[in-house]
Amino acid sequence: MYKYVGKSVMRGIAIGRVYLYKKSDIQVTDQKVTDAAAEKERFLEAVDRAKAQLTRLYDEALQNVGEDHAAIFDVHKMLLEDEDYLETAAGEIESGYNAVYAVNQAGTQFAELFASMDDEYMRGRAADIRDISQRVIRILLDLPEEEINSDEPVVIVAEDLTPSETVKLDKKKILGFVTVKGSANSHTAILARSMNLPALVNVDIELSDELHGKTCVVDGFEGEFVVEPEEEILSQKVVRKNQWVADLEALEKLKGQDNITKSGKRIDIFANIGNVEDADAACEADAGGIGLFRSEFLYLGRETFPSEDEQYASYKAVLEKMEGKKVVIRTMDIGADKKVDYFGLEPEENPALGYRAIRICLDREEIFITQLKALYRAAVHGKLAIMFPMIVSVDEVQRIKYIVEMVKEELASEGKPAGEAELGIMIETPAAAVISDRLAKEVDFFSIGTNDLTQYTLAVDRQNQKLEGICDTHHEALLRLIEMTVKNAHEAGIWVGICGELGADTELTEWFLKIGVDELSVAASAVLKVRGAVRALP
Repeated sequence: MYKYVGKSVMRGIAIGRVYLYKKSDIQVTDQKVTDAAAEKERFLEAVDRAKAQLTRLYDEALQNVGEDHAAIFDVHKMLLEDEDYLETAAGEIESGYNAVYAVNQAGTQFAELFASMDDEYMRGRAADIRDISQRVIRILLDLPEEEINSDEPVVIVAEDLTPSETVKLDKKKILGFVTVKGSANSHTAILARSMNLPALVNVDIELSDELHGKTCVVDGFEGEFVVEPEEEILSQKVVRKNQWVADLEALEKLKGQDNITKSGKRIDIFANIGNVEDADAACEADAGGIGLFRSEFLYLGRETFPSEDEQYASYKAVLEKMEGKKVVIRTMDIGADKKVDYFGLEPEENPALGYRAIRICLDREEIFITQLKALYRAAVHGKLAIMFPMIVSVDEVQRIKYIVEMVKEELASEGKPAGEAELGIMIETPAAAVISDRLAKEVDFFSIGTNDLTQYTLAVDRQNQKLEGICDTHHEALLRLIEMTVKNAHEAGIWVGICGELGADTELTEWFLKIGVDELSVAASAVLKVRGAVRALP
């Protein structure tokens, strides 16, 4: 018996045989070419062929895994049209290198850039860059696409899996996933969550051919991968698996049920989303609304600012999908780890504490006004709330409200229909929590961003693995700030929600209800789990 430990990205138990997926090794050399113009033309033709393949993959994914997951291939096409990426590869060719080497260099450079970001979602995009680069390289080398084939349900074990590979899987034949690399936002993780299949990433295991076909257990509860388990261990895992299956069936029955304790206390459970397509997952999960729509996705992966009309179309789409349920849209949180070249942001020694989010908006009002105009126009189509991040003072909020009134007047003068929206702020800095009594008099609601509030309160970089031992999300200081914020919000007559990862921490669900939190906003996959925790409370 061999036991390995990894990071669980989907809870559950899978028992079956290992299907070892090893990609063929592509040799990339820095071979020189004499005709750079012809090589560049060959590169551009390969990019066009890659985009055509992605169109076919989109259609295939649409049928097999739905619109949410098919959308990634539209993102890949967009990445293949990114001027920085194309110019980097073209620059290598113009320097005399062959197209395969040029694409490999561009892919490595951009993948490392994404992988170095603090935001876990953005780190997950490094796999997308590698995927599109490998696609172009395979076309340049005239190599066929690699596929995974199995005649029986298996546990896929791989170094990592790209979106292209995951979409080709026969979903009826997968029991779970184990990868050496990956993150909570890798496509292996996303697919696992969409299919409710246990999955581990960052498993330190050598991908030896001897693994293939061996009996194994993927334990997403304990973060364990067990190969050739002993009979006693296997029996224990079977019992746990049966209980997990029963629990999943019980959660499905919670759809349409209220989020109410046995004694009658009620709380809203909303979903966090990162793009328009995620709204479908929120609806499927029976979320009561959207508690956090990260609007910065509109600004990423492009060369110019999104126009007012572009933003309006996206906000309108989400509001219409939610059919009258509340949608809380956070104004763009660009800066820190979310670098966008066309913003012209200078490098900073402490970007998490630097020029970001509302600080950019209030300094460069033209960007802010464009977004606000799009938001108020979209408010006609649903129940909108607008939320502002990284607030530290009352002055900031008052200035925001002044700009909002300017925007309303401007829309009226342009003859553009505009709706109404609640205005709220994120409580994610200790400063905002401490003065929440004053801030509460200025807005309609608070949403506590526990991820940043945790790291700012504890002075701990939550992405630094060396500090995991002191990054205590249940730290007394953090909980006191949350309770103080809730108390001050209610005394001012406004509602307060939680939109950070703690919202899905069912160890705190009872405490959240006790202190009077009005709303929990969690990943769509956690909505029913949290509902179950609420309904189980006395």
